Amino acid sequence: MLTVIPSIKLSELTRQIHDTINDVFGGRTFWVIADITNYTYKPQSNFHYFELVEKDKSSAKILAKIGGRAWGNASVNISNFEKATGQQFKNDINVLIQVAVQYNPSFGLQLNLLDIDTSFTLGRFEQQRKETLDRLVRDNPSFIRLTDGQYRTRNNELSLNRVLQRIAVISSDTSAGYQDFKHTLENNAFGYRFEIDDYFALVQGEGNAGQFLAKLIQVFGSGKAYDALIIIRGGGAQTDFLIFDNYELNRAIAKFPIPVITGIGHQKNETIADLMAHTSTKTPTKAAEMLIAHNRSFEESVLSLQQHLVIRTFQMMNQHKEQMNRLNQVIINSTKNLLHEKHRDILNLSGMVLTNPKIIISNRSKDLKNLLANFKSFNRMYFASHARYIGHFESVVRMMSPQNILNKGFAIVKVNGLIVSNADAVVPGTELTVSLASAEINTKVLSKTPRNGKEFEL
Repeated sequence: MLTVIPSIKLSELTRQIHDTINDVFGGRTFWVIADITNYTYKPQSNFHYFELVEKDKSSAKILAKIGGRAWGNASVNISNFEKATGQQFKNDINVLIQVAVQYNPSFGLQLNLLDIDTSFTLGRFEQQRKETLDRLVRDNPSFIRLTDGQYRTRNNELSLNRVLQRIAVISSDTSAGYQDFKHTLENNAFGYRFEIDDYFALVQGEGNAGQFLAKLIQVFGSGKAYDALIIIRGGGAQTDFLIFDNYELNRAIAKFPIPVITGIGHQKNETIADLMAHTSTKTPTKAAEMLIAHNRSFEESVLSLQQHLVIRTFQMMNQHKEQMNRLNQVIINSTKNLLHEKHRDILNLSGMVLTNPKIIISNRSKDLKNLLANFKSFNRMYFASHARYIGHFESVVRMMSPQNILNKGFAIVKVNGLIVSNADAVVPGTELTVSLASAEINTKVLSKTPRNGKEFEL
C-alpha cells in the first residue's frame, strides 16, 4: 500500500504565510536604517526597486538583506529627498526610511518604502564634515587652529600682493563656471589684463580628491611667482562638493604658500576648502570680481596719491613765491635806507668842507675814498649773498614749476578750464581735462569713490 503524505497546495501555504504576516505587521510602519543596493528605476511606471542591506561595521559582512520598492507618493518623497539634500537616491547610500512589511504570494516578502528622512542624511554629511575639521585642527596645530570660532590657517594669514595679475586656476575645462570666470576677467570695465595658467582637473566626486591634490602640487612645483591660486567650479548638488571636504586636500590648501581664493559655486553651506583658503567667494564670477576690485583699490590709491602730490606742489610753489616777494622788498628797502644814510653823510661832509676847505677836504677825501671802497665791497658782498639766495629760490621755482611736475609723470585735472583740488565738484558724468606733459586728454568720469586721503599725507 502506498502511504499518503498529507499535503496542501503552494497557494494555500503562501496564503497562510500572507495571513500570518499580515496579522503581525499589517497596518504597522517602521523607521529603518539601511544601505541601498541593487537599485533600479523604471521611469515609465515611476517604480523604484532596490535592496536594503545592513553590514557589520568591522567586517563588512552582511547581517540582513531584504528587497524593497517605492511608487506613488513614495516616489514623490524620494524626489523631495534628492532636492533637499542634493544626494541622489542610488546605491551605497545610508538612509533612514519608513517602511511597511508586505508579503505577496506571487512576489514574496518585501518592504514598501513610504517616506525618507532628509535630516538623517544631512546630519551624516555634517557629522563627517565636523570630524574632518576636528582632525585638521588636532593633527596640524602648526598651521591650522580654531580661534574664537574662526579657522586660522597659514594660507589665510598670507598678505595679498598689491596687484593680483599672475593667476593659477584649478577647474574643470568643461565647467560653465570656469567660462564665466574667464569672461568676467577678460571684459572688466577698467581694461586690466591678467596672466592665467590653467590646471584642469575633475572637480566633483570625493574619489577625485587625489587628482585635484596632484594639480595643487603641480602649481607649487611650477616655480612660477603666482599672485593667487583660484579654485572654481559651477553649482551642483551637495554631494558634488564632497571633494572640497577631503582631509588631505584641505590640509594642503591650509599650508599652501600662495593665497588660495575659492569660487566653488555653492549658495548655502561653506565647504571645508572655503574655511582653509585665504578668501572664499560664492561663485566663479564673484571670484573674478574680487580680483578686479582688489586691483581697482590699488589703482585708486595711486590716483589719490598723484592728486595729493600735485596739490601739495602748487601749495609749496605759492609759499616760495610769497617768500621771494618779501625778500625782494627787503632788498629794495635796505638799499634805499643805505643810500639815504650816505647821502646825509655827504651833505654833512660838504658843510664841513665849506668851513675848513683844505683840511676837511683832505681828511674827508680820505674818508670818502675809504667809504666808497667799503661801500663797493659791502655792495658786492651783499648782492652776491642775496644773488645766491635768489638763485636758490629760482631753482626751487623751476623745479616746482607746473611743466616740470608734468614732465615727471603727474597730471593736472581741470573742470571747465579750472584746476580742481578736491573731488566735491566731480560727479559721475563730469567731463574732465587731464593735462599731461605733452598733451591734454578730455575724458568723462565713470564713477567716484570717497576716500579720507590721510594715508598719503606728507
